Formats: sequence, structure tokens, C-alpha cells
Amino acid sequence: MKWTKLTLKTMSEAEDLISNMLTELGFEGIEIVDNVPITEEEKKAMFIDILPEVNEMDKTATISFYLQEGENVEETMAKIQDGLDELAEFVDVGSRKIMISETEDVDWINNWKKFFKPFRVDDTIVIKPTWESLDHVSENDLIIEIDPGTAFGTGSHETTKLCIIGLKKYVNSGTRLLDVGCGSGILSIIGAKLGADTVFGTDIDPNAVNSAYENAEVNHISKDVLTIMSGDIISDETIQKQAGFQCYDVVVANILADVIIPLSAEIGKHMKSGGIFISSGIINMKKEKVKEAILKNGFHILEINEMGDWVSIVAQK
Repeated sequence: MKWTKLTLKTMSEAEDLISNMLTELGFEGIEIVDNVPITEEEKKAMFIDILPEVNEMDKTATISFYLQEGENVEETMAKIQDGLDELAEFVDVGSRKIMISETEDVDWINNWKKFFKPFRVDDTIVIKPTWESLDHVSENDLIIEIDPGTAFGTGSHETTKLCIIGLKKYVNSGTRLLDVGCGSGILSIIGAKLGADTVFGTDIDPNAVNSAYENAEVNHISKDVLTIMSGDIISDETIQKQAGFQCYDVVVANILADVIIPLSAEIGKHMKSGGIFISSGIINMKKEKVKEAILKNGFHILEINEMGDWVSIVAQK
């Protein structure tokens, strides 16, 4: 199969907003090239020895994404330009020029793996790709091995890190955890490693089920602890019943703001009174809309945590 590659010229400050917009349009496998330098702290967290040289004066960036053969390029480009019109009110989106090229069906889905290296989330949690080795660990480190496959979730993005911070604070022995939009299963696995008694994960992508179970097996999490189902808990009554009602101590959802808003109207039905709802994947420009929906649907906001352009809201039923 041949793929159409679209490469958008923009500014590094707009990367997160544009990536979020592309995700909402259904794109996966977004590739970003910029000149933002890696800090010494990031260098240590990523287990690398040599920092790449970049031209820090160059604030431009390129974002590449792919269309399958037969998809309408002109229609897609029009949607992207409409999205850029909205984002231009908040940030400099640069030249907005989109370059089009064609690529063969090489293994570009897996080529990103050479850039996915072990990294430290905080002082105890280390995320390690299953195909990488890890030399420097301490006895207190919690090692999570991940192969995302085609499912979302390596743990490196700010939205996932914000969820992990919440899980470390609110999950303990005996917790019943619900992971909505579980992707590769990384948050479900971390929840189980932190002591959750049972974990139920859902994702609209059927590929996520196999990916999450495979990652759970690598991390020695049994199916007695972890259950993954494919479906939309917002609208699918079968998934709602399988998840169960008024039974979860903690719910984590690392999705998108436009999904968290309707989710907040449903998810309370599945939580115990006093249960904790950790939501992330919220781009900062949509923070107020998500806050409004969460409050409207019977929650009390405990914390709002931010990292880069991303927001996590922790609320209590």
C-alpha cells in the first residue's frame, strides 16, 4: 500500500496545539521535527549520554502525518487549515505550508521505535521499551515495560505523566481502578503495580485490547487483576454493564478534552461515593470547558495540574 505523507511547516510553540488538533481529526503516528533543545534533566531521565546539537535560534518545526491510499487529500487539507485558523487566535502557527509526498508501505509504523528509549517519569518509575536493555536501576525503581504496538501510549507524553502523578497519589492496596481509553495499557499496569486490587480498562480501538494484555503479561500482571474490553463506555450499554456501577475508587482517563466532557456525565455512575476521577489529555485552551462539565456533573475539583500546554483535572464524586 502507498501512503500520502503530509508535512506541515509551523512553529515549535504551536506543536502541542496542532498535534491535539490532528489527533481530534483522527491522525495517528504524528512525527515532529524541531530545534527545541533537550535539557540536562531530560537527558538524565532519558538515559542518553550525548545531547543532539540544534539551532536554538530556529523556532520553526515540521509536523508530518499520513493518509491511506484513497483518502481525500484536498478535503483533509481544508479541515487542517480550518483548524489552524482557530489555533491562530492563540498561538503563532507559522507559514502553514503543507508539503505532499508519497511513500511506499515501508515499516514506518515501527520505525519510531529507534527513538523510544528508557526514561524516568519521576524518582521511582522508569518506563522501558520491551526491546531495550536497562543498566542503571536502583532497588526502589518500579520498572514498567511497554511495547505500544499500534495502540497509543509510551508514557513519555506530558498527559500520561500527569496521570501517573495522580495514580501515585490516589491508588493504594485494595483500590478498584477503571482506565478509560487505556491504549497500550500503561496506566492500567502502573495502577496494578501501585497496588490496585482490580483494574478494568476500556478502549474504542480493538487493537488496544491485545496490546494491553501483552504488556500486562510482560509486567507479570495477570488477567485475575486486569480486564480489558473494547468499546465506548459513554454510549455502549454492554461496556457500561461489564464495567459495573458504583464500584470504582479511582477512574483515570487520558483521552481528549472533547471526550472527557461527555465522559464526565457518564463516569460518575460507575464510581463509589467519594471516588477520584483523574482526567488528562486536556489542551490548556480547553481547560475551562472541561472544568465546567466536571462541576456540572456532580464532581468537586481537588487539583488542577499542568505540564507544558497540557492539563490534568483531579475531581471527587
